[in-house]
Amino acid sequence: MAKVQKQLEDFHDLIKLDDENETLRNKRDIVLNKLKKNISEDAKSYTTFNQGSYAMSTGIKPIGGEYDIDVGIKFKMSKDDVEPVPAKEWVYNALNGHTKDVKIKTPCVTVTYQEDGEPAFHVDLAVYASENTDGKQYLAKGKPGSLPENKKWEPSSPQELINTIRNHFNNLNDRAQFRRIVRYLKRWRDIKFTDGGYSKPTGIALTCAAYHWLQINKTLIDVTANKYEYNDLKCLINFIDSLVGKFTSVWDENEKKWMQRLKVDLPVDPYCDLFEKMTNKQMEKFKEKLENLLTALKAADSEVDPVEACKKIQAQFGDDFKVPQPKDTAQARSVAVTTTSSSA
Repeated sequence: MAKVQKQLEDFHDLIKLDDENETLRNKRDIVLNKLKKNISEDAKSYTTFNQGSYAMSTGIKPIGGEYDIDVGIKFKMSKDDVEPVPAKEWVYNALNGHTKDVKIKTPCVTVTYQEDGEPAFHVDLAVYASENTDGKQYLAKGKPGSLPENKKWEPSSPQELINTIRNHFNNLNDRAQFRRIVRYLKRWRDIKFTDGGYSKPTGIALTCAAYHWLQINKTLIDVTANKYEYNDLKCLINFIDSLVGKFTSVWDENEKKWMQRLKVDLPVDPYCDLFEKMTNKQMEKFKEKLENLLTALKAADSEVDPVEACKKIQAQFGDDFKVPQPKDTAQARSVAVTTTSSSA
């Protein structure tokens, strides 16, 4: 079997979004300073925090798209103090005009920066009511023009989710493998799902699936030093195999047949199914792509030649996954062939 751990880790280092990305951090700070300076005196006092993949250390660089950073604005108020859209308008009104593109969207207020006339960075600001009699925190949903039923406060626990994901697995190196696997799958999603919308699995859905079902794959190689060798390819194979096995049959009344669905629950309040908005047809395509990924990874794992193994992996993860030159893997291939021959 070909050893491709180095190639996978090199790929990870190439696609990962640095938790301390200077440009994103600067854009965030500029926006927050603008908010502090211009926010209405009628607005409640607030605190801010990073959220999303940036905060969870699972972010990846976009493919020809916009970099983004998510920020939570926690207003010290109850959801009964103000309606959700007016609360978001505190943020919008303070930032409107800062760039050419500031919008109230359903889940947040978005400030977009452009370079050469094209969107390059955006900061998403989610608005929360943090002091409620039930002890919960609520997210402001809706925008001007939304139907009344879509203007609402929804339970949300973003900081608890961040801590849950960031602290998953006690061992630092185990957590590193977990984050690598999540990033591999996010890039695979960006390569294989081009339609967008609900047909594309969200990053948080893939992250939480890994939280629920990923098992660390490592081998003890030095008892004295307590040193382990990690195998990301095996870890990926086992996780995707488990994921495919989690699909269950549901009756589709429109199609008049049983169809397969995957349910992945958010591990914190409100514990919702992160795939609930994906249609059964979209879910069918998702499962098919997962099965194709699994087949390709298993084929790569069975290859003796690292070059051929990497070609199969590249077909799934894109050109940022580099196929090594044959001369660079000659020794590894020789070892693999010798091992295979000895065990035959």
